[in-house]
Amino acid sequence: MDTSEKPAVSDVASGPVAALGTRVELDLVDEVGGVESLALAIVPDEEADFGRGLLGVGTPLARAIVGQGAGATVDYRMGDVVAVRIRRVAAEGRVKDPGAAAVRASIVRRAVARAEMTNDLNFALAAGSKWGDYDPGKLPEELK
Repeated sequence: MDTSEKPAVSDVASGPVAALGTRVELDLVDEVGGVESLALAIVPDEEADFGRGLLGVGTPLARAIVGQGAGATVDYRMGDVVAVRIRRVAAEGRVKDPGAAAVRASIVRRAVARAEMTNDLNFALAAGSKWGDYDPGKLPEELK
């Protein structure tokens, strides 16, 4: 969906609207009418963690629902999902979680360290290696 376009909306109800700092209960509707329910808090992108129910305000899903109230059905095409129905909008009242970005950075650091260790091990175990006795060193504690 072009980000400059406003998604088509139907059945908009009055009341609170989805915005930064709100909690929304959604139904993702697929092309055969199946429904998957989600409850998410809309947060600044740096705090986003979808697995923990924190939806970044800059994501396509958030951009589609921001400004819409409970009862709205918004066209939203992602995979087999064709629409999003907003069931409920409420103030989040959540304290900012400054640790989300740090947790993501830590996960990325561990993944990079693991990838580098894997490359070192592959090199060390390569048959016919010019340096057959290559020692990749000790495994970092976080990879054990």
